[in-house]
Amino acid sequence: MDIAPVHEYLLDLQQRIVGALESMDTQAFRSDAWERPEGGGGTTRVIENGSFFERGGVNFSHVHGSALPASATNARPQLAGRRFEAMGVSLVLHPRNPYCPTVHMNVRFFQAARQGEPAVWWFGGGMDLTPYYGFEEDARHFHATCRRALEPFGADRYARYKRWCDEYFFLRHRGEPRGIGGLFFDDLSEPDFDACFALTRSVGDQFLAAYQPIVERRRNLPYGERERAFQCYRRGRYVEFNLVYDRGTLFGLQSGGRTESILMSLPPLVEWRYDWKPEPGSPEEKLYTEFLRPRDWV
Repeated sequence: MDIAPVHEYLLDLQQRIVGALESMDTQAFRSDAWERPEGGGGTTRVIENGSFFERGGVNFSHVHGSALPASATNARPQLAGRRFEAMGVSLVLHPRNPYCPTVHMNVRFFQAARQGEPAVWWFGGGMDLTPYYGFEEDARHFHATCRRALEPFGADRYARYKRWCDEYFFLRHRGEPRGIGGLFFDDLSEPDFDACFALTRSVGDQFLAAYQPIVERRRNLPYGERERAFQCYRRGRYVEFNLVYDRGTLFGLQSGGRTESILMSLPPLVEWRYDWKPEPGSPEEKLYTEFLRPRDWV
């Protein structure tokens, strides 16, 4: 099985996305190449304190090692002790304007091998949207684009991956979703390599179409201290999820990945308030009552 095309696609995807995002800001993304002592490395493309993005990162990594970390083998004990190879593009974008949502996207490939046995491989990925102020038009557009990415691969694929996303990006200790979801998939290895790679490419290729129209609609909306304070408060939920539950964060840290690149997903400014509740009837309460619950958006 030739996985070189996966590597080439991911590098090209990173470059295409960074190029499009730079057109939305007055500041360029810096490029930070790194190597992992255990094998492999990557390139982090990051922006901080831009005119539009307060922080954003688009990471490419291709790492390998002698054994998978516990975050991977706990759910797949049969893979313990196998050599592994992992590559992917992962991005998180935190706009400054509270009316522009945070977004996450990831596409990845794993392979685990042991001498004398067939290699075990799978693809994974997805994208999800985390608004601070909800707009139905935006939610419907994002989910319609996710559905369009999956339509060539089966009529039921979007419903399955949307449900998986709703279940995955859920803060169990809060009893609430992180955002309005999108799509999420993992362990994709059927029917064959070419079909799985094609689906993964379709997800990656649809990201800009899902996100750019939303931020272009919202980026010039005026906001004040109230909206900014609520954004910082809700960003705390993002931090909690990434540090407590996120598989990619745990895998990266446990496998000896570059800490700065892994934690670039965290927002630069965050607030926690004790037992805070939004005012009844406020736009902040509307996020909870109308958006932070699983819905059929399309």
